[in-house]
Amino acid sequence: MMKFIKSAVVTAFSLFLLSACITETTNPVFNVEESEDSALEDYLLLSIGYLEQGDLPNTKRHLANVARIDSNNSEMFGVWGLVYAREGEPELAEQNFNRSLRLNSGNSQIRNNFAAFLFAEGRIDDAYEQLAQVVQDTNYGQRPQAFENMGIAALRLNRIDDADQAFSRALQLNPNQLRSALELVVINMERGDVLQARAYWRNYLTLIQFFNVGHNARSLLIGARLELALQNEANAFEYGDLLETNFPDSREYELFQQAVE
Repeated sequence: MMKFIKSAVVTAFSLFLLSACITETTNPVFNVEESEDSALEDYLLLSIGYLEQGDLPNTKRHLANVARIDSNNSEMFGVWGLVYAREGEPELAEQNFNRSLRLNSGNSQIRNNFAAFLFAEGRIDDAYEQLAQVVQDTNYGQRPQAFENMGIAALRLNRIDDADQAFSRALQLNPNQLRSALELVVINMERGDVLQARAYWRNYLTLIQFFNVGHNARSLLIGARLELALQNEANAFEYGDLLETNFPDSREYELFQQAVE
């Protein structure tokens, strides 16, 4: 069976096609087992689509349809974990994530969702442990993002070397990981390796230009601090001007002013 909870995103067009598939019964050769498998897949995809739309009643309705076909379906419990997390029921969410992984410990997407839930609950150590398992799955399509998330968790735990390794692996697997490039700028600046920080900063600038995304207040402050460390005051003040123009009330602009006083 396919792994459903890839990114918990199903487009409206996909939902239309799925609905059409469920109602089509013109095939003269009717295989009960194949029909049930197909229906189960459709119900799971529909439940994810409705969850993304915030329609929890219809999400639950399709999960109930899944349960009537397979009451021990791992994917179903993974979706229930997301539902209960959305509803603010952390104990039920954790129970369902754990049940899903007991039934299929190799489902890295569910484990990644569980890690995201744990991180949101402030259980950073537990989230890190789950992500450490996720990144071992070389077939997991979102492995670069999992490494990046692992790096973020490591930063929260003040495990700087682990964060460095995780962000570096994220970029190795996918050079387009914006957050990883930016965090490596900061890590190397704090270590005093401004030349390595500059290399990651140039990578970051290339990426935001390629993806046509602007700076945020934090990235402008990081750029200003790096230019100050490189003794390029004119460049630093250019970032400061952008902070003043776009984020005049931000904490980052206040910190920039303190840095240049």
